[in-house]
Amino acid sequence: MAFALSAERENELDQILSRYPNKMAACIPVLHLCQDANEGWVSADVIAFVAGRLELSTAQVKGVVTFYTLFNEEKPGKHQVWVCRTLSCALRGSEDILRHCEKKLGVKQGETTRDGKVTLRTAECLASCGTAPMMQVDKKYYENLSMTEVDRILDRLLYDGDA
Repeated sequence: MAFALSAERENELDQILSRYPNKMAACIPVLHLCQDANEGWVSADVIAFVAGRLELSTAQVKGVVTFYTLFNEEKPGKHQVWVCRTLSCALRGSEDILRHCEKKLGVKQGETTRDGKVTLRTAECLASCGTAPMMQVDKKYYENLSMTEVDRILDRLLYDGDA
């Protein structure tokens, strides 16, 4: 079945398009809108929809999707855990935090737990260098992390369903 937006999201799309000088310039915010409407990922149908609406080729839209890490090319877990790997975080233990998350979740970076609850990812920088090490869960930052705090966060995701 082809991807389509609800009437409410179509209105949001029109508002987005009204803010840009041409349709191509709206590609990133339109992709975010469609990803949110498609259970958090950009499928081939979403790419075709965006290409059609913005009068772009599917190759142009796919290029945007594959370039930016905030677009998911596969359906992610209910929650996304991003471990920052920038120099500040690396110097303060982010690699140990990543390995700890992999062990606790039973997945490698880039994978989703079997139950579909958590996708583990890494980011080159989450712009919180002064509070390293840190990770982002969905849209919330957790800073100055210890392994105890990481366990508490992951336990809440796995067992309570929310961080």
